[in-house]
Amino acid sequence: MSVTEKEQEEIIPSARVVLAGGGTAGHVNPLLSVGDAIRQRDPRAVVTVIGTNQGLERDLVPKAGYELDTIDKVPFPRRPDASMVMFPSRWHRELARVRMILTNRQADVVVGFGGYASAPVYWAAHRMGIPIVVHEQNARAGMANRLGARWATVVATAYDDTGLTVGSEAELVRVGLPLRPAISRLIEAREKDPRVSRRDCAQALGLDPDREIVVVTGGSLGAVSVNVAVSCAARELLRHAQVVHLTGRGKDVDVRAMVARQAGADVVNDVGPTSAGQGDYHVAPYLERIDLAFGCADLVICRSGAGTVCELSALGVPAVYVPLPIGNGEQRFNAAPVVEAGGGLLVSDEEFTPSWVADDIPGLLSDPERLVEAGRHAWSYGIRDAAGTMASKVLSLVR
Repeated sequence: MSVTEKEQEEIIPSARVVLAGGGTAGHVNPLLSVGDAIRQRDPRAVVTVIGTNQGLERDLVPKAGYELDTIDKVPFPRRPDASMVMFPSRWHRELARVRMILTNRQADVVVGFGGYASAPVYWAAHRMGIPIVVHEQNARAGMANRLGARWATVVATAYDDTGLTVGSEAELVRVGLPLRPAISRLIEAREKDPRVSRRDCAQALGLDPDREIVVVTGGSLGAVSVNVAVSCAARELLRHAQVVHLTGRGKDVDVRAMVARQAGADVVNDVGPTSAGQGDYHVAPYLERIDLAFGCADLVICRSGAGTVCELSALGVPAVYVPLPIGNGEQRFNAAPVVEAGGGLLVSDEEFTPSWVADDIPGLLSDPERLVEAGRHAWSYGIRDAAGTMASKVLSLVR
């Protein structure tokens, strides 16, 4: 074969993969992780994304180096109202748009991660005879993935028993959650030397690596009930540990004020390397490098979104999970398996009070062996190579 022919062969894509999903970081991050894994396994593969122009994918996908085709958000109507009347015409318009995108992209396979963008992609791909792969990250599947699973060749999940109905010839397999690169790098560091990894993470946040650390987070929006319960028990917590409290945007002022009333203004501090040696209750509305907090935590107090549960179990970090008390209870289902495996505690939002925190958390922190054992159970339940597994399955479907 001549040099020219070799060069020409390298230019021809080996696979054209279209990823679909978005809305929240919980959908976008796994999508990007799988895209990266596909590229690593096959540099000649062309990977593009279909999302909406309203979700986080609008910024995160191009920033990660992927081309984004956008469609309008068309929610399935859940009750008789004006949106139900408009739904058929809007749905068919977006189906036509998706068919055009898949044709122009010459898609060999589509991979959906749920969310508004996935449903019309599943429908159009099925009609066009394009193989479908579905990834469901929650313990209870959403509407879009329930639709896609009916036609998918592969249905990959982060949990067992998601309630998805699949075709008779489809493969249904638990692969775990495709992890963000920062979490994957942290896992590698912990496997190499957990003590050094913990020390480095703690020092990066201005914490003492030789003392216990509790991390509190309700996600980027925060959780008011969690904020109140923990901050009102600040005095008791600080007798046993340093606290990193990520309050959610716009909620840090109230937490700082409550901690100051409970334990004194001198204990309240920011999060970061310049805070070392100052107060032990570190407050921030949000931490972009939350992997650093997870990397040094002896215990995490948090909501139980699928991403949080999967990341903490993959890292082997014990947690007190306080599920969001609204919706269809999916957050409770997300946390239940790792809790049943011994990797943490599950406390309802109603029961998670300042008294519960003051009475129960110090006991956990005073029993390091119990925390270490819970971490081992979390690690045993966690899955750490979901992105690579997904990439292999996707590429195996390319004709």
